[in-house]
Amino acid sequence: MGRPPIVVSPYDAELFGHWWYEGPWWLDYVLRKSLDQQSYRLTHLAEYLRENFTQQASAPAQSSWGDRGFHEFWLNSTNEWIYPHLHKAAERMVGLAADHPEADGLLRRALNQAARELLLAQSSDWAFIMRTGTMVEYAIRRTQSHLRRFLRLHDEIRASAIDETWLARVEYLDNIFPELDYRSYTPRRTP
Repeated sequence: MGRPPIVVSPYDAELFGHWWYEGPWWLDYVLRKSLDQQSYRLTHLAEYLRENFTQQASAPAQSSWGDRGFHEFWLNSTNEWIYPHLHKAAERMVGLAADHPEADGLLRRALNQAARELLLAQSSDWAFIMRTGTMVEYAIRRTQSHLRRFLRLHDEIRASAIDETWLARVEYLDNIFPELDYRSYTPRRTP
């Protein structure tokens, strides 16, 4: 091939411990044993692509592990209302990233939190819960809450009027992905 091969091994993290209680132990064991051998090395897709820039493009068929292999648990009459809002928020996040290519300080914090709120709103768990009928109000509340926070951050960033006290509070409430960089949403230019 002219480059090292790669095996991509994705796992649904929700299943570790939830449906497969030994899953975290198994994953810990695999990762630790991987350090004790020389046959392969663990990497990240971004690192592999930096080292091996030229790749064959592929277009896998759309499918899902959901019922009948399609996405009907995540897109149906119980949850379809969320997608126009999520798509618009994603477009706005791309716009923010494009307009602020090198933010720092308070602006950077707000942009990073906006990216977090978008990711949290996009969690497939909310649509799944709405479909299954379990904890529906909670799933709706979480989706709406993250979208409202995202929109407030968007508007404050656009107005150059970021409420640092409120930002600190939501950073504390939703501090997942501490290394998240809003610039991941910067539109890529193809050569």
